[in-house]
Amino acid sequence: MASSAVAAPRSSSKTESYVDNKRKEDVRQANILAARTVADAVRTSLGPKGMDKMISTANGDVIITNDGATILNKMEVLQPAAKMLVELSKSQDAAAGDGTTTVVVIAGALLKQCLVLLSHGIHPTVISDSLHKVSIKAVDVLTAMARPVELSDRESLVKSASTALNSKVVSQYSTLLAPLAVDAVLSVVDPAKPEIVDLRDIKIVKKLGGTVDDTETVKGLVFDKKTSHAAGGPTRMEKAKIAVIQFQISPPKTDIEQSIVVSDYTQMDRILKEERNYILSMIKKIKSTGCNVLLIQKSILRDAVTDLSLHYLAKAKILVVKDVERDEIEFITKTLNCLPIANIEHFREEKLGYADLVEESSLGDSKIVKITGIQNMGRTTSVLVRGSNQLVLDEAERSLHDALCVVRCLVSKRFLIAGGGAPEIELSRQLGAWAKVLQGMESHCVKYFAQALEVIPYTLAENAGLNPMTIVTELRNRHNEGEINTGINVRKGQITNIWDENVVQPLLVSTSAITLATECVRMILKIDDIVTVR
Repeated sequence: MASSAVAAPRSSSKTESYVDNKRKEDVRQANILAARTVADAVRTSLGPKGMDKMISTANGDVIITNDGATILNKMEVLQPAAKMLVELSKSQDAAAGDGTTTVVVIAGALLKQCLVLLSHGIHPTVISDSLHKVSIKAVDVLTAMARPVELSDRESLVKSASTALNSKVVSQYSTLLAPLAVDAVLSVVDPAKPEIVDLRDIKIVKKLGGTVDDTETVKGLVFDKKTSHAAGGPTRMEKAKIAVIQFQISPPKTDIEQSIVVSDYTQMDRILKEERNYILSMIKKIKSTGCNVLLIQKSILRDAVTDLSLHYLAKAKILVVKDVERDEIEFITKTLNCLPIANIEHFREEKLGYADLVEESSLGDSKIVKITGIQNMGRTTSVLVRGSNQLVLDEAERSLHDALCVVRCLVSKRFLIAGGGAPEIELSRQLGAWAKVLQGMESHCVKYFAQALEVIPYTLAENAGLNPMTIVTELRNRHNEGEINTGINVRKGQITNIWDENVVQPLLVSTSAITLATECVRMILKIDDIVTVR
């Protein structure tokens, strides 16, 4: 193919037919082929009828998923250009949360057309510029197709969340998980900043046992650990006053390098007595504020609590949850509306949080701690996800995250668009018509890129076991007649009005997929050499 380009006669004007030298062509070709291989790897997992991938990691873990970002993230890709597609799906995951497979498949199809255009002797810069114009035009077309949606219209939000869930392994639970995701996001939207949703305010706690049906939202806090049972401390506390502490209730230690030599028993007794008094004085200070629940941060240098301190805490009727992770502290303090306490000297009543009930409850053969009825609770929510095995549990969490991201997209950009390959076919049709208006090389490039976008409906039909040629041709005809919301209904195996079937997605998912894919392809096109530096 490269040699044919070199041998091509220079018939047209010099600006339009540019013959690259051999080495640069080979590098560009190698890059495009490597990136297309990655795109083909995830192509079969597109859509509700897409296949799942089983990923076996080096340490023996197994992951079953059809989430494009997860598959590509776990793949060990060595070729630099192919790595760009992995990064592409990561950026789509960050921008929209859904459409991670779509974006890679579109990029692969565009690269395929780029190869054809390069073999026609068109300069990469011309192709790249045309692609940029295509992406701007595509966003305009998509925006014209979209319909506005209000956050008060809960039904539409649930529809878009269930569309995101329908292509997942846990799709049969979409009727439960979609409303749960919508309610979780709406509960953390701040009226002062209605455009912004921070998904860190929604904590997903995974607990093995039960089925995905047992997944629930908890208005409060959930800890995947039990309370400290040493010395018979309480496991249930009503009218709780909760302190989040970041210091240790244990006797101080010397520095690591030093050691103390004790020669006689009286000194030994004195040390033990001092330790006891030290711990007692701390616990008295804690008790004097009326605190009756302690959440203790995990400590690295020395034990956060010792058996002796737990014994005294149990005597003082204080419920203890130890080993709270450092990165959870911010979420906990925001939820409880309290302040973390870093030193016993700063332990004051105004830094405590208040809740109606803190109790330990059993789930299967393990236990969790729930804090409910929190006063002045911050805008956060916890979701307790259940699953029969670790694989289902992990996939349920990933799917729920995608659903949350979809609702977040709708909060930041309140437009919905039809799914099922309808926007891509419409884009292909309108860009094809636009190509006829343009002149010169641009027209030629745009025509090819318009064809590339048909890859999404084609793959959807292929993965659903339908005849892709027939389906895409019929779809094109219906769109030419002006039925812009017509798409592939893979459940019924035919072409229907997708909007009436409730297959909808946020506009942001489609627009960011197109813009990110074209950006990535343009970057790969511009590379004409790979330099390795030792």
